[in-house]
Amino acid sequence: MQDPQHAGAVDAVIDRALERQKIVGAVVLAMRGGDIVYRRAAGHADREAAVPMRKDALFLFASMTKPLVAVTALRLMEQGFLQLHDTVAQWLPHFRPALPDGSVPDITVHQLLTHTAGLSYAFIEAEDGPYRRAGVSSGLDQPGLSLEENLARIAGVPLAYAPGSAWRYSVAMDVLGAVLEAAAGKALPALVEQYVAAPLGMRDTGFHVADESRLVVHYLNDKPAPRPMDLDAATRSGVGIARFAPRRIFDAASYPSGGAGMAGSAPDFMRLLLSLRGENRDLLEIARVDRTGTGAATQGAGWGFGYLGAVLGDPAPTHTPQRPGTVQWGGAYGHHWFFDADTDLALVSLTNTTFEGMSGAFPRDVRNALYREFGRQRGAWEA
Repeated sequence: MQDPQHAGAVDAVIDRALERQKIVGAVVLAMRGGDIVYRRAAGHADREAAVPMRKDALFLFASMTKPLVAVTALRLMEQGFLQLHDTVAQWLPHFRPALPDGSVPDITVHQLLTHTAGLSYAFIEAEDGPYRRAGVSSGLDQPGLSLEENLARIAGVPLAYAPGSAWRYSVAMDVLGAVLEAAAGKALPALVEQYVAAPLGMRDTGFHVADESRLVVHYLNDKPAPRPMDLDAATRSGVGIARFAPRRIFDAASYPSGGAGMAGSAPDFMRLLLSLRGENRDLLEIARVDRTGTGAATQGAGWGFGYLGAVLGDPAPTHTPQRPGTVQWGGAYGHHWFFDADTDLALVSLTNTTFEGMSGAFPRDVRNALYREFGRQRGAWEA
């Protein structure tokens, strides 16, 4: 339950973001020591229809799909279906992207999990980039596109670098989804349900929308206020353009994107983080280690990347109150999460506003307020 004596700073951040029209709505959950210490739904799920946000609202997860698929992969490895250093070609013989010089290197499952496979995303490239020219989907767009076709498009583009030599955020988890299907002989949605969602009681989470009446309207940042996403929406993402098709999840012909295809609720995702201190505790030590081997700064200096998301190695250059070993990531529809095991503090913050809820001031300000209110023990930073 939320502690009203220690919620003021977090409430103030949320209220200010709504007042300034930085976000339309949010569901924010915080865990401390295994207990939910903060829970709030604020703003609107649908601003135009004046529908208030509710605590069990459903959101398109975007890249919050990735840790769910990663946990599925790690559990399948325990069962002997595949191994970290299996080559992708072992499971997908026709997926053999080449380097610019024409040589065809092996890509491993480990490299897919850590985004060191030489792949890319269209939205981090310039508008005339190779993934854009080839029509490669990010898993957020192009409803009706099959996995086989998207894999063919990916394999037809030269690798950005030799696998294992660098880090680049990419469609690797979509490729991993295809590997898991080949290794286990089941569709990816069934595998995630069997190995993650069902054991953890994540009834609202899947490659479908559990209850369309609870699905929020998703918005794009704009001035003076965020605007609702169209059926085919686009917004600038660094040098590139990110494209969204929020109704994609309802198209049965759309491939189940291992990097971006799921939907769910904040309480469900918190169940995953809580499991890292419970039934999935064995995965925690695996997740807290930078696995890239490249020294890449994945979210700026001090951050590496593990199997579930970015891993904090050195807080000094980051100005964060989080402790080394903190794991975090987000989702392009406006989400952010982290788990700081040293402080035993976790956050799930789902908004319906792209990109503010993921990479704007909002997640940083919520994080800092959370540490001021709840993270003062076990050596955590205190403002």
